[in-house]
Amino acid sequence: MRRYTVPALAVTATLTALALLPATAASADSAVLTYGSAAGSAVSVGDVLTASLAGGTKAALATSSGGSSGITCTGSTLSATVTANPAAPGTATESATSQTFSGCTSNVFGVTGVQSITVNGLPYSTAASSDGTVTVTPASGSTIQTTVVLSTLLGSVTCVYRAPSLAAVSSNSTTSLTFTNQAFTKFSGSVLCAGNGYFSATYAPVTDSSVSGAPAVYTN
Repeated sequence: MRRYTVPALAVTATLTALALLPATAASADSAVLTYGSAAGSAVSVGDVLTASLAGGTKAALATSSGGSSGITCTGSTLSATVTANPAAPGTATESATSQTFSGCTSNVFGVTGVQSITVNGLPYSTAASSDGTVTVTPASGSTIQTTVVLSTLLGSVTCVYRAPSLAAVSSNSTTSLTFTNQAFTKFSGSVLCAGNGYFSATYAPVTDSSVSGAPAVYTN
């Protein structure tokens, strides 16, 4: 993927997954994922890709698509292990193993704080294609799930949200991975849990932490 992989609020998030923009001038021999530059050295199977929120941005789980009400987090990280990296053009695959959230707050009426956001069911499968599209999917018969624990005027409540899959876009110009308004539906929880959650976040740079110096990752 482009620099990342994970879920979700999600992923909550993801959750989860990591990827990069399509390269503008990749050689015919280039792998889908490279580090250092577009069409640079091929990322090895087994390498771990990591990413945090792009500087000055926040992760959000809004109660409506594009809305300003909901949860925002100042910190979030993704981690994924490369499982296949074929020649470009093509699709590389990864196993999204970690997605964390920190510094989260809520502006929803009745909610006084965010205790935790946990992406459940990891690892998830991530597919990063040469055209810059990234897809995060759960195991067959399962869903992507995120659990949010809130402090409210009525005490602590637990909200569970699910999504069938997540989509993101990677960019080589910023070595970023962006999720925009990825829809989650409430599976269980109090009436103080919003019925829906829309996850948005930009992670950059995506790096290959298995290589000395953790160079940026590109998609070709």
